[in-house]
Amino acid sequence: MLSLFRKWKQLSRLQRSLILFLLALLLIFGLLSYPSITEQWRGLSDREDWLELNDREVKTILPDVKSVLGQAADKAPAPVAGPHVEPALGPALRPDVGPDVVPDSVVEPREPNIPILAKPPTKKKTFPNKRGPPSLQKDGNISDTVGGEKQEQDVVQDGEGEEEDKEKKIVSWRGAMIEADQATEPPPSADEKEAAVPRVPANPANTVPLEVSTGTTVDRLEAVRDAFRHAWKGYKDYAWGHDELKPISKSFGEWFGLGLTLIDSLDTMWIMGLKEEFAEAKNWVEKELSFNKNVDVNLFETTIRVLGGLLSTFHLTGDQLFLDKAKDLGSKLMPAFKTPSKIPFSDVNIGKGTAHPPRWTSDSTLAEVTSIQLEFRELSRLTQDPQYQEVANEVMRLVHKLPGKHDGLVPMFINTNSGQFTHKGVFTLGARADSYYEYLLKQWIQGGKAEDDLLEDYLQAVEGVKKHLVRQTGASRLTFVGELSHNRFNPKMDHLVCFLPGTLALGAHNGLPGDHMDLAVELTETCHQMYKQMETGLSPEIVHFSLQASDGRDVVVKPADRHNLLRPETVESLFYMYRFTKETKYRDWGWDILQSFNNYTKVSDGGYTSINNVRDPVNPGPRDKMESFFLGETLKYMYLLFSDDMELLSLDKYIFNTEAHPLPIWPSPPK
Repeated sequence: MLSLFRKWKQLSRLQRSLILFLLALLLIFGLLSYPSITEQWRGLSDREDWLELNDREVKTILPDVKSVLGQAADKAPAPVAGPHVEPALGPALRPDVGPDVVPDSVVEPREPNIPILAKPPTKKKTFPNKRGPPSLQKDGNISDTVGGEKQEQDVVQDGEGEEEDKEKKIVSWRGAMIEADQATEPPPSADEKEAAVPRVPANPANTVPLEVSTGTTVDRLEAVRDAFRHAWKGYKDYAWGHDELKPISKSFGEWFGLGLTLIDSLDTMWIMGLKEEFAEAKNWVEKELSFNKNVDVNLFETTIRVLGGLLSTFHLTGDQLFLDKAKDLGSKLMPAFKTPSKIPFSDVNIGKGTAHPPRWTSDSTLAEVTSIQLEFRELSRLTQDPQYQEVANEVMRLVHKLPGKHDGLVPMFINTNSGQFTHKGVFTLGARADSYYEYLLKQWIQGGKAEDDLLEDYLQAVEGVKKHLVRQTGASRLTFVGELSHNRFNPKMDHLVCFLPGTLALGAHNGLPGDHMDLAVELTETCHQMYKQMETGLSPEIVHFSLQASDGRDVVVKPADRHNLLRPETVESLFYMYRFTKETKYRDWGWDILQSFNNYTKVSDGGYTSINNVRDPVNPGPRDKMESFFLGETLKYMYLLFSDDMELLSLDKYIFNTEAHPLPIWPSPPK
């Protein structure tokens, strides 16, 4: 050892430095060749390595989201194959069933017996289940319109790159604004949301994509029932009697405290023949539902969800309980109409009997004041009390003669003091205006096609849409409906606009021009592509369309618009299109959507969750909310789409409100 030291000292400084450098290099190469240390040195920077490690570590923290199609928390014996079992319906649909009779013939619950397979070897830099050509898999730019959840949606901003408002506002899913302090809990910040919901893949790498048969009509109907039962299980276990389920955290969200999900689901359960679930919900309505509470509610949302749900359930069951509750609620909503202009306020305190606009404006959105008419008119017809129909019809008379329209298109806001349009020059069929156009047609049909002003306004609006808002993409010539802002066209389309094909088809079915149906066919294809071209098979909240063929793509989805809220509009239009054309492709498209919901939004312990990113099948980002309309609308329209019984809620006898609650069409008045 001493001799080695002497030899070392005899070397020159340059020689010693060179030897030390070579030794250091050998040490580094040796460390890099050791895999466990390599991962730490690389900092898990590779996205797939991170996901693989995170997938293993985080399952013990949040094992909720499952991607296996049809998997449920409880197992039931598989039913014996047989003919389609007709849903049990009330006297309005089946004359042989009495008013208080609960259906006694229900298909036994079942769950698909699909195994969870072993985890395959992980491959780096692969993204399974991608849909659409590579050009559609690129990220877009920051959105110029930030979409959000129905109640917790940010205020819409104009112009790309603008920052979000510091103060969040609670916005209704159709655009009706509610004051933020009405919520039982403040909307979380972006950081809080990130902390509250760990990034857990909804389609983890430890499952193998399963081949699923398209199935028969009965199989598809039962699959929808299974989905409903799974959603209902989560609501019953963790949110019973509250407004909304938070399936990831196994808790609930409160908006008005009126059991929104339960009321929204009543007629769906009756139509599906789920008599046990219906009986439990009816018992809650009878014993727990009260409108004598000091709470602000949104006139529009409460009307379409609660009043509409109670009225439709009365018609289907003949049970007086639901009409009595509807009358009680209707009377408590009337203070909203006590305004100088007779245009109603957006908010009502149902306990105090007072009403007011939001704090930040005296405006109401046009959709919220013109999409309550079906329900208020029907309440007057049933109670023989004209006050409800009078106030609702007065709003339509005022809007009919207002200046500021653009070839039948209307601005998004109306002032409750002056009764005039505000924020003129901006026209959309998306949030804040959409259901105005829907209710023009549906009121005309509801009233026996006798109200010419409604028909006139609807026909003018459709012509305005075709003239100013309809365009085609440059690449595949997809027809879409954009927006107009002070004569500047914006190729932006909300998923909400996908109600329009169904409405156009309904009008054509009722004798309106045939080119309405032509446009409906084209728009339905576009709404289908909004799902098909996404990697998860689920549509984003908002899309932008490319008008240039040189772009090589049709759809651009900006990062802020990539969320999916379990919305019903496309399935709604698929239902109408199948009823009127009998083309099976509409059913197949609906089946694809149901499978995508099961793959990316189904939560193992019960419920479904909205997601943050439809472009990322590995980590779609659960948002921990199941909107009430998923049960009230999406699954109801899905069930009706797959049903072979064309008399099940015949479109010649019933009209659906904008929350999918069926109300009867009135007999035509004598001429």
